[in-house]
Amino acid sequence: MPALTACRLCPRHCGVNRRESASGFCRADDSLAIASITIHHGEEPVLGGDKGVCNVFFRHCNLACRYCQNYQISDNDGPLAPAMSLAEAVAKITAILDQGVGALGFVSPSHMLAQTLAIVGAVRDRGYDPVIIYNSNGYDRVDSLRQLEDVVDIYLPDCKYMDEELARRWSRAADYPRVARAALTEMYRQKGNVLHMGDDGRARRGLIVRHLVLPGAVENSERVLEFLASDLSPKLHLSLMAQYRPTPAMAADELLGRRLLPGEYQRALAAMRRLGFNNGWAQDFASADFYNPDFNREDPFSG
Repeated sequence: MPALTACRLCPRHCGVNRRESASGFCRADDSLAIASITIHHGEEPVLGGDKGVCNVFFRHCNLACRYCQNYQISDNDGPLAPAMSLAEAVAKITAILDQGVGALGFVSPSHMLAQTLAIVGAVRDRGYDPVIIYNSNGYDRVDSLRQLEDVVDIYLPDCKYMDEELARRWSRAADYPRVARAALTEMYRQKGNVLHMGDDGRARRGLIVRHLVLPGAVENSERVLEFLASDLSPKLHLSLMAQYRPTPAMAADELLGRRLLPGEYQRALAAMRRLGFNNGWAQDFASADFYNPDFNREDPFSG
């Protein structure tokens, strides 16, 4: 079990004792800080098929991007809310799995590695064996990922930046490019570029890398795609996303206060084709009108 008494689970290396207080960058303690457990029909159809994925959304974040669409739960200055017990979490998860859902995903788990492992262990102790999906922001420590090698079936990381200044300005993590290079290289070492599929058309094992194209930052997107093609492989499954939509906090920002322009997304698509990415998905440009959760609802995606 990863130690929380001097937490260095993520690249922030806070070193705080999370068993005594929530004083690190993510402001998370050792509780199951779960915002929602829900069925999610997400952006990549192979992950859940018609049944969807049982997603566990954790509160707070080790990256805390200023523009996060999940800002209602990722804000590190917000409350952790009443902690859910492990038994309660497992009961909710297994009730969803009993509906024919075959995958269990963890969203923003980088700072919640110990809790993720505890949940997976408890679910498996109950006799369930879902496909485990690790949906992170890409700001992960290699040592932490190595603890997950025999636990996680599918890695679903973001690759947000290859521009240190944008990473500093928008996520307070100028080292993101270096960290993400190492983290995604480790995920690729573990899973390779083949997405293994079951007879039902659902993914069983592999790596899918997401990249959200941001307004005014197409050169960053091109650099991200170049890294993925050169350092990993153009054969990997890429999920290129156009769903950026300004949050209320970004309304006055010169770039992040507006939506992506059609020409910007076309440039990213052209780079994807030029670099030889043929596996994966490219969102429709109108996707910004969808995939906008409201975590004040019991089902955040019901709208």
